Amino acid sequence: MAFTILTQVGEDNPKSVIATTILSYSISSVVTGLVFFGMGACRLGSLIGFFPRHILVGCIGGVGWFLVATGLEVSARLDGNLEYNIPTLQKLFQFDTVFLWTVPLFLAILLMVCQKWVTNTLFVPCYFLVIPAVFYFFVAAIPNLKLDELRRTGWVFEMPSADAPFYHFYSLYDFKAVDWKALATTVPAMFALTFFGVLHVPINVPALGFSTGVDNVDVDRELIAHGVSNALSGFAGSIQNYLVYTNSLLFIRSGGDSRVAGIMLAIGTGGILVVGPVVIGFIPIMVVGALIFLLGIDLLREALYDTWGKLQRLEYLTIIAIVVTMGAWDFVIGILVGILLACVSFVVQFSQKSAVRASYSGVEARSLVRRHPIHQRYLREAGQQIHVTKLAGYMFFGTIVSVENRIRALLDEDALRERPMRFLIIDLWHVTGIDFSAAEAFTRVNRVCAVKNVKMIMCGVTQDGEIGKSLRSVGLWGGDEDQVQFFEDLNSTLEFCENELLKVFYSHRDALAQRNAQPAAQYLGTSLNHRAQPVCRLTYVDVPKQNTPGFTHDTTFSSPRKTLLHKAAADTLIGRDSVPAPKWQSFKQPLPLILQTFQELTAKNEDFWFKACSFFKRKEYPSGSILFRRGDRPDGFYLLEEGILRAEYDLPQGKYYESIVAGTTCGELPFFSETNRTATVVAECDCIAWLMEDSSWRELQEQCPDVASELLRISLKLTSERMSAITSYVMTSSLSRPTITKSNTHHPRSSGTS
Repeated sequence: MAFTILTQVGEDNPKSVIATTILSYSISSVVTGLVFFGMGACRLGSLIGFFPRHILVGCIGGVGWFLVATGLEVSARLDGNLEYNIPTLQKLFQFDTVFLWTVPLFLAILLMVCQKWVTNTLFVPCYFLVIPAVFYFFVAAIPNLKLDELRRTGWVFEMPSADAPFYHFYSLYDFKAVDWKALATTVPAMFALTFFGVLHVPINVPALGFSTGVDNVDVDRELIAHGVSNALSGFAGSIQNYLVYTNSLLFIRSGGDSRVAGIMLAIGTGGILVVGPVVIGFIPIMVVGALIFLLGIDLLREALYDTWGKLQRLEYLTIIAIVVTMGAWDFVIGILVGILLACVSFVVQFSQKSAVRASYSGVEARSLVRRHPIHQRYLREAGQQIHVTKLAGYMFFGTIVSVENRIRALLDEDALRERPMRFLIIDLWHVTGIDFSAAEAFTRVNRVCAVKNVKMIMCGVTQDGEIGKSLRSVGLWGGDEDQVQFFEDLNSTLEFCENELLKVFYSHRDALAQRNAQPAAQYLGTSLNHRAQPVCRLTYVDVPKQNTPGFTHDTTFSSPRKTLLHKAAADTLIGRDSVPAPKWQSFKQPLPLILQTFQELTAKNEDFWFKACSFFKRKEYPSGSILFRRGDRPDGFYLLEEGILRAEYDLPQGKYYESIVAGTTCGELPFFSETNRTATVVAECDCIAWLMEDSSWRELQEQCPDVASELLRISLKLTSERMSAITSYVMTSSLSRPTITKSNTHHPRSSGTS
């Protein structure tokens, strides 16, 4: 700013140059104060929280390097800044120079060693008061030592001119002599000074808090205080001011950690202002040099030595890079290099950590749908064709590469031949965000899936969410059949895939029934429609026709996928009672329903269960009917003949639901244990159920105790089965919730027995 004004005004008008220059300094202070105050008022100080801590540590080390370099410059009386070249090195080790900087360096090291045993806060100031006393003792004791000679040889500071009063500075302000055009040219420099201060304060304040062990530093309040002080300084005709990290640290470590100490320091500084600079001419340079060396070495030790072994290698290298950059070039450049290296460190570290948190097949990951035992047996074998990949964290160009490579490995020809896959589920529930590169990678994965005839499904994402918008922007979210399907939760996705696999089971069952010259088995079906598109009035013997796009069957008849599905269906149908005996068709309900529902849970025959039929009552429930609510007293349990029921669990830990399809039971555990209902059960479409009421249960216990005892044993088996299913789902989906909940934890009592 001064050289700009000198060029504009000219060297022949020194009065105007001085008046314009000091006014530009004052205005820049006011501008800086306004910027600081605005930042603090807008709560922008919290942005410093985005700076990694090792960047702040690197800045501390950079300041330490500056101080060591400054200590050499001051002690060795070097002209200008310290330059890293051979002539400077030769100058430092000349006989008339080497003792000038080695003595204060030795004094600083001696003080650091003594501080290991002496911890009193007054020790440091007393130490620096003793040094000039000892120095002048030797000056007085040695006759040939004169102050003028010591000043000439660089041991004592030169005597400054003190012929003007302390208020002489204000006499230089002359608004008539100000060159306003030259002042206007310094506006860019004013903002540059402001920017420099803005960089320093948000770095120095947290760094000082880190060094002093203060964690609750309010950067916004410090910015407002800096704004007020700079504005007052500008209006008082002075220059910019902001917290000096090194001076503040020394002051605090010497016991100046209170407002009283700050006021005392201000009074002492004011006294020196009035006295003038005459006292400087009597201060030994080794005192100042030792003080600067002490601070510099202490900060370098804090940044480089104390962090050794505590940080990751890349973070430690970042600290070294910041320190070297600040020492070789500039403080601001060092900060910028640190930010750049922090970004690189972030990318490298997160790229090394896989975003794939877990992978499961459909055998381990099952939906919460309460299915018929035969369907469960089939899905335990056919579920191998479902693969679930659970992702977590922020998906960006650094993490998506490993995810894409892992999925491509699953879709390799050899991998598909060894482990056929029909559905690839990508769970995004715990993905916090996704960038364009990651979204594009999912489109590439979808194209590979289409070539391999694998259906890609994504869950844990909503259409209006940020992740959904990102995926929609690259064309993944659409209504065409070749587009990726989306579900809001993992449970819905698994249910859809299981329903698609069960279609093959039904096809094989019908073909087997035709070959045996009998109608399709009536008691194995289930309503497989997705909850969002229920097709009502379907009996559980029907094969559903879903509105959601089905999966295209393999074009190759003998593909591993089709072979595995047909084998699973054949093995299931060949099993005991998988295709009901023809005589069951002539029985009157609910006996066929009882036999089919309990066939894998009991060895009793139709003669045994016929005695229980009269105790069940047929009930019809229109769509939307509530069978019972959570907390109700249990008045019966149900055998579902037709339709779908939805059990909704609203627990303190959260919410979840399960679907109950035809051919299964509902509400048996609270009924037999005489405890309140744990869920609210609603008919998703028109349903037919057989209800055993409380009065009928008491009559059954009196008239047929053997049947009642068998029902209790079956109830315990069903409860154990549902507990296993719920536990398995919770364990495999620990990073995903089946619906929007208050927490990820499911209550043990929600065992699916309603």
